[in-house]
Amino acid sequence: MATWLDPQPASVPAELQAAAGGHPLVAQILARRGFTSAEAARAFLDPNLVTPASPFELPDMEAAVTRIEEAIARDETIAVWGDFDVDGQTATTLLVAILRDLGARVGYHIPVRASEGHGVNLPSLQRLIDQGVGLVVTCDTGVAAHEAVVYARSRGVDVVITDHHDLPGDLPAAAAVVNPKRLAGDHPLATLPGVGVAYKLAQALHQSAGRGNPEEYLDLVALGIVADLALQVADARYLLQRGLPVLRQTRRPGLQAMMALADVNPAWLTEEHIGFELAPRLNALGRLGDANLAVEFLTTEDVGRARLIATQLEGLNNERKRQTDQVFQGVLARLEREPALLEQAALVVEHPAWPAGIIGIVASRLVERFNRPVVLLATPPGELARGSARSVEGCNITAAIAQSQDLLAGYGGHPMAAGLSLDPERIPLFRRRLSRAVQGMLGEVAREPTLAIDGVLALEELTLELVADLERLAPFGPGNPGLVLASSNLSLLSATPVGRNREHVLAVVEDQAGIVQPVIWWQGEGWPLPQGRFDLAYRVRASTYRGQRDVQVAWVDARPIPEAEGEVAAAVEVLDYRGAADPLALLRGLPAGDTMATWREAQAVEEVEGTDRYGLQPAATLAIWTTPPGRHELQDALARVRPRRVVLVGRDPGPDSLEPFVRRLAGLAKHTLATRQGQATLAALAAATAQRETTVGLGLRWLAAQGHVRAEIAAGGLVQLSAGSGGVDGDLDEITVQLKALLAETAAYRRHFARAEARTLVE
Repeated sequence: MATWLDPQPASVPAELQAAAGGHPLVAQILARRGFTSAEAARAFLDPNLVTPASPFELPDMEAAVTRIEEAIARDETIAVWGDFDVDGQTATTLLVAILRDLGARVGYHIPVRASEGHGVNLPSLQRLIDQGVGLVVTCDTGVAAHEAVVYARSRGVDVVITDHHDLPGDLPAAAAVVNPKRLAGDHPLATLPGVGVAYKLAQALHQSAGRGNPEEYLDLVALGIVADLALQVADARYLLQRGLPVLRQTRRPGLQAMMALADVNPAWLTEEHIGFELAPRLNALGRLGDANLAVEFLTTEDVGRARLIATQLEGLNNERKRQTDQVFQGVLARLEREPALLEQAALVVEHPAWPAGIIGIVASRLVERFNRPVVLLATPPGELARGSARSVEGCNITAAIAQSQDLLAGYGGHPMAAGLSLDPERIPLFRRRLSRAVQGMLGEVAREPTLAIDGVLALEELTLELVADLERLAPFGPGNPGLVLASSNLSLLSATPVGRNREHVLAVVEDQAGIVQPVIWWQGEGWPLPQGRFDLAYRVRASTYRGQRDVQVAWVDARPIPEAEGEVAAAVEVLDYRGAADPLALLRGLPAGDTMATWREAQAVEEVEGTDRYGLQPAATLAIWTTPPGRHELQDALARVRPRRVVLVGRDPGPDSLEPFVRRLAGLAKHTLATRQGQATLAALAAATAQRETTVGLGLRWLAAQGHVRAEIAAGGLVQLSAGSGGVDGDLDEITVQLKALLAETAAYRRHFARAEARTLVE
C-alpha cells in the first residue's frame, strides 16, 4: 500500500471558479496544480485559447526546410529514416505523406528491431545511398548518429536530423539538427516527441510553400504523443488536444479497422484508448515484426488491405501479450527461488530465452509491483546481453547505468527508461554497481510509494455528469497525471477474477449508506484484498460497453481503517479441528440452525457435503475442509461467506508437484474433450485440482507445449480444448520452471496452513 497524500484545502479565487465552472472539484484540482489565474485555467481547458509556438523557433528548422526544398526542386530521392516504436512509426508516416504531397520523390526505412536495433546503422544506410538516395531525413532518431552522418557526407549525401532524444556531447555534422532538447527547458516546444518534431517540420514546409497547417495529420501526432509518454505541457498538450478530435474522425482505413478489432468506439476515444488499445497493437509490429509495414498501414486507401494488416497486428499483439505474461511469470518464479535479488536497490534479472522486444514492457510491470528500478536482460548464447531498464521517480536510470559504463558495450536513454548491452559474464558485477548507484540517488528515501489524492467523494456522486466535468481536465498523462479520487469507509462484498487469463479482479464495494459500486482492479489477481472496512483510491472514467455509456471505477489502492480506540470489532470464532480423528463428527455437533458453508475440493472424501470455492455463499459458519491453495483464495472465501465462525479442518487435497498435477489435469482435459466438446473454465479446473487458476492456466500451456492438447483461454476464463499437435514446443523448459515454482508456492502455503496458529490464518 502506498502512503496517501490526502488533498489539502485549496484556495480557489472566485474568478478561477468562474473560469472552470461545473463541479467545484475541477477548480480545486486546477488550483492545487498551480493554476492561479483564470486566463491560464481557460487556456489549459480550451486549446482554442492557445497560440502555439512557431515551428521556426526550433533550432536549424530554416536550414532543414531549405535543404528539403532543394531536394524537391532537384528531384533528388529523399529517404525518411524512422524508428520502430509508435512515435517513430507515426513520425515516419507523417513525413513520408507530407513530402509526397509536396511533390518529392520519397522512400523510407524503419530498422528491424531484431536485426538492426535502434539508430542509423551503416549497412542499411549504404544500401539506400547505393540505390540513389540524395538526402536522408531522420525522425525520432539520429541525434547521436555521428558515424552515419560522416559516412553519408563522404558519399555526397546530406542528412537532416529531426529527433527529440537527449543530446550527445557534440552534435553530428548534419545539414540540420532539429531537436527540441536544444531549446531552454521551459520553451513551449521543449517536450515534443519525435512525431511532434516531425509535425513542426511539416508545418514549416507548408508555411514556406504558402499552404495552411496540415491538421489532417494530427491523428498521427496524437498517437505518437500518448504512446511515447511525452510530457503533456505547452505545445505537446495543445497538439494532443487538437489531435484527439481528428483521431476520433480519422479517415485512415487502417486506424478504422484497428479500432473495430479493438472494440474501440471512435466517438468516445480518449488518450487511454491510445495507451492501452491502439499503441500496443502498433508497438507489437515493431517489437515482433517489421515496423516498415506501419507506414503502408497508416497511409493505404485500400480498405481490404487495411483490414488484412489490422488482423496481422491483432495476432502480433496477442503474441506480445502471451510473451509478456510468460516473461513476467518467469521473473516472479525466479524471485521465489532467489529472494535475495529483491534485497538490491535495483532489480536486475536475466534469461537466455527472453525476447528482447518485450522485456521493456515487463520491466515496467515489475517497477509497479516492486517500486524500484528494474533491468531485464536477454542473454542468448554466444551474444551480448541486451536489456531494457525502467525507473522510479527520483532515480535517473540512464545516469545510474552510466556509472558502470566501463562494463558496458553500449547504453542510452532517458531518466525513466534506458537500453544497454554488455557481456553476460559481467551481469553480477553490474547488478551490484547499479544497485549502489541507485541507492546513492534515492538515498534513504523509503521505497514505499506515495499516492496523491485529488478529491474525496461519496459513491453516490460518481455519475456520468461528474465524469464529463472532470474529463475537461483531460487528456491525462505525464505532466498532467490522471485524477485519483477516494471514497471512505467501504466494505468489500465480493472479488471475482476476470480477464482472458483471470489476471484482473472485479470487486464490488459498499459504503455505509448502502451504495454498491463495481470496481475493476487491473492486474489485481494475486494481490491481497482488504479485510474489514477501508478507504478506496480509484480512477474514474466513462466507458462504453455493449453500446451503453456508464461510469467505470478502476481500483488504485486501499487503505485499511484502524479500529477506533476502545472499539472492539466483532471477533470471528475459530474452531481448530486440524488433526482431529473424526472432524466430520465434530462438524455435525455444531449448533443446529446455523447456516454452514463447507469448502471442499479435488479429492475430498465424498461423505462431506460441500462446494468448491466458487459456490460458497454467505453463511454463519465456514468449514474449510480442503486446505486452500493460497492466502488470496482463503481471503476471497472469507469475503464471500462473511462468517461469524470458521472451522479449520485442512485436509491435504494431494501432492503439489509437477507429475501428479499434470497427470490429473491431463485426465480432466481428456474428460472435457470427450464429454463437453472441449469446453471448460479455469474456475472449474482449479476447483477440480484444488489449485490456483494461474497454476491451471500454466498447466494447460505445459500440456500444449508437450503436444497433448491445444488450449485457448478466452475472456472470463473460458477454456476451449482441442486435440494436440503431438510435437514438443520449444518453450517447454521455461514453462516447466514456472509451473514448478507455482506448485512449490502452493505446497509451502499448505504446510504453513497445517502448522500456523489458527487465528492468524483468518485475520
